[in-house]
Amino acid sequence: MDAAQLRRACLSFPGTFEDFPFGPEVSVFKVRAPGGAAKMFALSNLGSPALAISLKCEPDLAEQLRAAHPEITGAWHLNKTHWNGVDCTGSLPDEMIRDIIEDSYDLVVATLPKKDRDSLGWTQLSQGSDA
Repeated sequence: MDAAQLRRACLSFPGTFEDFPFGPEVSVFKVRAPGGAAKMFALSNLGSPALAISLKCEPDLAEQLRAAHPEITGAWHLNKTHWNGVDCTGSLPDEMIRDIIEDSYDLVVATLPKKDRDSLGWTQLSQGSDA
């Protein structure tokens, strides 16, 4: 997966946008419902030759993915219990990377208030509470 494909994958979900709060090198992908607060679900230095992305992940799944795939590690400079670093330089199938990007998005959207989830048109069988 190249940088353009990675950017498109991150921006393919409702309410997503790219931001640069850490400087021009680091793309931070966030989700925001209309009128709601923005929450980060992915970040990457898209200009790096060693293309990687940090993604939110459910802790048990994060451990399983790391054990099964050496390309997936604890995310650098983030809480390694909840964030994975994913090497995107070709070892993992693009479809798998897209799936774990979607999982990250879903985890973050699930924490939004119900009205915000509804305004995004988000549906998932296990949406959690109506916080």
